[in-house]
Amino acid sequence: MKSFLRLHTWPLVGLAIAANLGLQLYLATGELKSWAQIDWMDVAGEGGSAVLALVWLIMLLHSRPAGRVTRLLALGLACIFFSWWMDTLDEFVQLPQTVAWDNWLETAPMPIGLLLLTLGIYHLNQEQRAISQQMSKRERLFREHRLFDKVTPLGAAEYLRQQIQHALAEACEMEQPLSLVAVDLDDFDAINRHYGQEEGDAVLQAIAQLLMLNLRRQDLLCRLAGDRFVAVLPSTGEAQARMIAEELQQAVASLAHRTGRHGERLFLRASTATVMALEDDPEQLLRRLNLGLAQAKQRLPRCA
Repeated sequence: MKSFLRLHTWPLVGLAIAANLGLQLYLATGELKSWAQIDWMDVAGEGGSAVLALVWLIMLLHSRPAGRVTRLLALGLACIFFSWWMDTLDEFVQLPQTVAWDNWLETAPMPIGLLLLTLGIYHLNQEQRAISQQMSKRERLFREHRLFDKVTPLGAAEYLRQQIQHALAEACEMEQPLSLVAVDLDDFDAINRHYGQEEGDAVLQAIAQLLMLNLRRQDLLCRLAGDRFVAVLPSTGEAQARMIAEELQQAVASLAHRTGRHGERLFLRASTATVMALEDDPEQLLRRLNLGLAQAKQRLPRCA
């Protein structure tokens, strides 16, 4: 409560001064009505409306940060409160018939307040639209982040399937070939057993960076599962995909990765497989790719 009063002292004090000046002006000019002359229905209606406007003003100042929108809304509510306040005073004080300024004090603040409220609501709408757009971007970014691998800076399996679907549609529309290359590290489990999972994650991160450096700008690399990576190669036939697979395989074999604890060099090796998209959906294409990779691994010797 103290912080609220400290932040909004001047608006509330200004409104209190204006309301008090109106009261003093009525008392100085007119005479108090007798009890029987007071229309209590008007008092309840106009006074209740003034109280509600004041409550709305306090709630507004308490819930919103300072700014143009808050100022417009607050000024609008203050004018409306003042108009209803003067209407309420008119029920208690009888002014001379020659006085004309009371009508101005009772009626003029109301349209001004409604105009200010309209401007404030317009800018509030613009503000909310901007916030909604920002929240939508954050929500979309959050959803996309959930599709990325937690170890490497690559898309995960679900993201890979989505991108394959997009690539298949684009290849069909452009009448261009589409190929996939799978890279699977040989005996990766031995690294985790001998050096620990932390070192295994470091190897995966190094391999991810290495494969990305050896792919083209238009290619997409994702981590399918474990130590298995898949590259989506747009506008690439099977023969060219095989050449890229061989280059990736040689790059892995040439990597001089050293362990973080003892600096030992790990001699890595990878098996690769390639497939070219025919009339496949993403699952069929990945199934063919995994089958080719399993056959490739059967033909290669394993490290002890």
